[in-house]
Amino acid sequence: MSGRYRLIGSLGSPYSRKMRAIMRYRRLPHDWVLRTERNRDEFAHLKPALVPVLQYPDSDQMKIDSTPLAYDLEARHAGRSIMPDDPCNAFLSHMIEDMADEWLTKAMFHYRWANDADIKYASHWIADDSFPDHIGAQRAQTAKMFAERQVGRMPMVGCTPENAPVIESSYLRLLALLEEHVGLHSYLFGSRPALADFGLFGQLIVLATDPTPQALMRKHTQRTEDWLRQLDDASGVEGDWLPEGDSLPEATLGILAMAGDIYLPFLSANANAAKSGESNFSLKIMGMPYAQGTFGYQVKCLTDLRERFAALTGEPRDRATAILESCGTLSYLV
Repeated sequence: MSGRYRLIGSLGSPYSRKMRAIMRYRRLPHDWVLRTERNRDEFAHLKPALVPVLQYPDSDQMKIDSTPLAYDLEARHAGRSIMPDDPCNAFLSHMIEDMADEWLTKAMFHYRWANDADIKYASHWIADDSFPDHIGAQRAQTAKMFAERQVGRMPMVGCTPENAPVIESSYLRLLALLEEHVGLHSYLFGSRPALADFGLFGQLIVLATDPTPQALMRKHTQRTEDWLRQLDDASGVEGDWLPEGDSLPEATLGILAMAGDIYLPFLSANANAAKSGESNFSLKIMGMPYAQGTFGYQVKCLTDLRERFAALTGEPRDRATAILESCGTLSYLV
């Protein structure tokens, strides 16, 4: 590979788009390869079968899971880091990215598979990318089979008609917050993008493509859509982190408050259900009912957030504590 990474993913995958944008911003030499039926055998040994897959330079080594991959690249390469220098902001950035990966993805999944127009668009997009040797009726059948599988998975991930008001409200709330702040040189923790920005980007760039959420974004928050296009390749962006101790932008504080209203209560209810051996849980989010099956992986997410917060010391911990308390998230992390 001549010193280049090989990033194998899907254009319809928010985690693939996140990872590609990170590597572009960090100017890490890589080849972008669509995952198709032609190359699936190369990484069939990786479990679970997730994208993106990152193959390391001059090596057969392959890894999955976008967040650990982002941290691994930080350890391997200096310069153009996506982790704020300030430990307090680095933790807050991680928490926002975690919410994007585990909650905002519900909006992506909901809008993609809840409406006929989106189902038709997304299923054919994925079939076109993933099955280049299928043509005509065969490709149409592939799209149909994939759509049926994904629609059948919706209750498992909490994307039910009963939960739709919560999921849709959280999507619109996030867009409104971003619209007031983001731009070519305006990100959540300074004038350069952080892990949090890329986590949001991955989910939102897909939402900005599927018909129904795209229409909502263009109607209410065109500036946010423009920001997503810019962040897709930010290799030319230069900038600085907020000076340590500076006040965070209102948009950043608003997204952290979303974590206090939505994401941390969701994680906590899931963890409590798992601890009690319950297969389902329910709670009120923003005054609306929400229910789904218990997920073991999201128990790990809450544990990880608590451990990262516990690892903060000194002034950064004091500052993070004050911010988290003001945003309604502190009680879930201690």
